[in-house]
Amino acid sequence: MSQRKYFFVLFFLVQILNFIPAYAVRFSSDQFTISIPDLILADEPTIIKVSTKDLSHPDLVNNNNTVSALIGEETVDITFSDDGNATIEHTFHSENTYCQISIGNFQYSQGIHPMPLWYSILPPLLAIIIALLFKEVIIALVSGCVLGGMIFGYFTQGALGILKGILNFIDTYVINALADPFHASIIVFSLTIGGMVGVISRNGGMQGIVDRLSKYASTRKSGQMVTWILGIAVFFDDYANALVVGNTMRPITDRLRISREKLSYIVDSTAAPVSAVAFITTWIGAELSYIQDGVASTGITESSYSIFFSSLSYSFYPIFTLFFIFLLIMSGRDFGAMFKAEQRASNHGQVESENSKRLSSDEMKQFEVIKGAIPAMHNALLPLLVLILGAIAGLLSTGLDGTISALADQGIAPLSDSIVDVLAAMSEMQEPPENFFEKIGLLIGNADSYKALMWASLGAVITAIVLSISQKIMNLEESISAATSGMKAMFTSIIILILAWALASVTTDLHTADFITGSLLSSGIDPGFLPAITFLMAAVIAFSTGSSWGTMAILYPLILGATWSVCQDQAYTLEETMPIFYNVVSCVLAGAVLGDHCSPISDTTILSSLSTSCNHIDHVRTQLPYAATVGGVALLAGTLLTGLGMSPIISYAFGGLTLAGIIFFAGKKV
Repeated sequence: MSQRKYFFVLFFLVQILNFIPAYAVRFSSDQFTISIPDLILADEPTIIKVSTKDLSHPDLVNNNNTVSALIGEETVDITFSDDGNATIEHTFHSENTYCQISIGNFQYSQGIHPMPLWYSILPPLLAIIIALLFKEVIIALVSGCVLGGMIFGYFTQGALGILKGILNFIDTYVINALADPFHASIIVFSLTIGGMVGVISRNGGMQGIVDRLSKYASTRKSGQMVTWILGIAVFFDDYANALVVGNTMRPITDRLRISREKLSYIVDSTAAPVSAVAFITTWIGAELSYIQDGVASTGITESSYSIFFSSLSYSFYPIFTLFFIFLLIMSGRDFGAMFKAEQRASNHGQVESENSKRLSSDEMKQFEVIKGAIPAMHNALLPLLVLILGAIAGLLSTGLDGTISALADQGIAPLSDSIVDVLAAMSEMQEPPENFFEKIGLLIGNADSYKALMWASLGAVITAIVLSISQKIMNLEESISAATSGMKAMFTSIIILILAWALASVTTDLHTADFITGSLLSSGIDPGFLPAITFLMAAVIAFSTGSSWGTMAILYPLILGATWSVCQDQAYTLEETMPIFYNVVSCVLAGAVLGDHCSPISDTTILSSLSTSCNHIDHVRTQLPYAATVGGVALLAGTLLTGLGMSPIISYAFGGLTLAGIIFFAGKKV
């Protein structure tokens, strides 16, 4: 009996030995190198990298560089390229605790903890919820980053990884955000332009511009129109807009019997909208940064500045807001709570409500003209011209270099490096621009916009300081102090930027965009509705947080990649995808500005109340119906229809007529 037992054991061993050669038993234990991702997603394909140090091995040569491998219980063929590298796609499940790979007698085993993909939405979701509850964007972003680090640490290193994930918030995510040269350039630009704002406010330059325009305010209509024009003229910073225009025009509008509520509405509604769509502002650096991060995972090669420029065609809410104010002023009509406020001021000279309490803040001091300075318009115009013309020159210069490189990639050599010859050489490109404007657009699209903006802002602040010192308005110490104060005003925004970059990095590590994309794909949503959905999401988040910048920080990294993926999944061509993509880019910003206008905790809303000495609740109560009206028209007549294929020009015409009709039928003469 025992002999028969040994016989069967021997027979079994022989069969195993016969079986093993099929799996290349002769491979040594160090023949291969296996690399798996730090984070493995449950029920999602995982790419495993395999490399071999010896392509001359007989079992590889005899099988065309292909071997069989066992991954868990699945048999796969691995084919190596000429450089000895190969990839395997395998799906792990939540219950899998090891990644085991066998190639002959080569064995690889690694403990794993696959993460369900829905965990990836928790960090940004927590950021939104905390912002809703506590009305504080910075704490919300920090919380999202920390939770993301904890999740990543747990699913890559187990329970001990949770503590490391918390520490990674500061030593990895924040440091990486600061160390990125691209991010550093945004910070430098934002600080520098803030410094310019501080200097031209203190040396009387901004006051000079305001004083010149205020001479034309002699009636209620002209007073409101001058305020509107000033709001557009101070385009480069929403904080400076609100504080400078509000404080300067308040005595004039009081004299003309214009209510504080109407003044604060005009100031507030020309601050963020203008700063959001202008080319050279304190906003542009953040906008370009968010767009650049958002398109990093897509197949789009267009520059962030070019994308921003193209998205302006879909900026319905900011543009409709400016047009709506213009219609209100020209018609002399108002409705709702604003009509009552205007009637009170016009008929009784009571420009503020009975229970109104004037607000005060140290923030206004940094924009006050220094004692003894005579307001002179040129002290602001010259730095602004340097800023604008310098940015244009920088874009053309860096764009020229970028275009020459792009032409070289296609084997095209211009006769010289002059802009004329480079533009001429563009006609030889595989997809040549059709006209001069397309050539200029392509040239700027190849520019390094961040270098251009840094050069221009540095030149502008130096110009402002030189003007102040040369005219003995301020000495060097006072000029530097003014510039520093302007930079300090940007501090909170920069903190938000850094945390936004950190949270974007967290969501990238956790594949949050994959979850959102999968959710959108599984719902079978039509890509044409994505702009409208984005607009509403941005408005809700901005209303809840009171921060346009925070809204952009949360949404841009998530929605841009998802939009691209949804369009690609539904086989949209590039020509069909890009209008929707531009629309979504614009809707994040437009929705953020709408929510900002409706929110009582918005910084610009508070500053507008502050600078006009309007009771804050009165300001919110009178502005909200106007903002909601314009927002509704922008959504239905603009965003929704263009998302479904209508021309933006038709949408602007339709929306403008709709706003005019609302004012005519709902408004009353004051």
